[in-house]
Amino acid sequence: MLEFSSRRLDLRLIFMGSPEFAISPLQQLLLNGHQIAAVYTRPDKPAGRGRAAVPPPIKTAALSWNLPVFQEPSLKKPEVVEHLASFQPEAIIVAAFGQILPPAVLNIPCYGCLNIHPSLLPRYRGASPVINTILSGDEFAGVSVMRLDPGMDTGPVFMRAQISVLTQDTAGTLTAKLFQIGAQMLLEVLAELPGGRLIPEPQNESEATYTREITKEEGRINWQLTAEEIWRRVRAYQPWPEAYTFWQGKHLKIIEAVPLPSEGPVEAGRVITFTPLQKQSRAAFAVGTRIGVLGVLKVQIEGKRPMSAEEFIRGQRDFLGSVLS
Repeated sequence: MLEFSSRRLDLRLIFMGSPEFAISPLQQLLLNGHQIAAVYTRPDKPAGRGRAAVPPPIKTAALSWNLPVFQEPSLKKPEVVEHLASFQPEAIIVAAFGQILPPAVLNIPCYGCLNIHPSLLPRYRGASPVINTILSGDEFAGVSVMRLDPGMDTGPVFMRAQISVLTQDTAGTLTAKLFQIGAQMLLEVLAELPGGRLIPEPQNESEATYTREITKEEGRINWQLTAEEIWRRVRAYQPWPEAYTFWQGKHLKIIEAVPLPSEGPVEAGRVITFTPLQKQSRAAFAVGTRIGVLGVLKVQIEGKRPMSAEEFIRGQRDFLGSVLS
């Protein structure tokens, strides 16, 4: 059970977020004495074979803490804006909400709308900053706390922080770490806002780069890429859209992998066994690429649970030597 701080209530806030990694900022706000007047999140989505409505993680967490939750498909309707304004928030906190806030909402709180964005703005504005951090092979990842304006992540920045990108980091693990750091930064920013002691700095537009929405189709592996490039995709597309290929017409997800040098030419997509040197990677098999081979550690075949690559090939005797597409 969540234990609340004994400190006095501080700022009156509205929180907007949806995925699991947005729970950390909400929890920290509560633990540090801020009053959450309302939580806004996306509507429930159908999922699974039965297509049952599944609530976003923030909704589940907020309700467990007895916070009022609203799931408006759009914040542009005048009646929605009026209802939101009735809470009289001093600031609105945004953490992966999934909607662009219209000017009518941006103008409601006296301290503005603050957003946790997982990049070192103005680099990687837009929908997929962490995915692009991994795809680009960046040594560092970052998080910024900014004040929203009508543009796409163009508002002034209060604070930034960066961490090293580890070789085992996926988009999921890296995003979680960045939002945990962002939650602490947000507390620091909110502590300074009432006295006007912290002034956000405008972004340098000449350094701005943008990211876009990633589609499910982009998860399909192109074995004509290098092993290094495919390895980055395996990590960047975890947990979504996931890197996948096809074997005998079946959908095969590559969940964990490692790039390895090739000791000779290997056809792109060809599944091979290892030499003793390559076996030091802990992978059970490898797949040929344009440069090097991709050692595979964990997979999931269509209709089955995730499993180690070693367990998978024990049950698929005709897999080794086949060509993935």
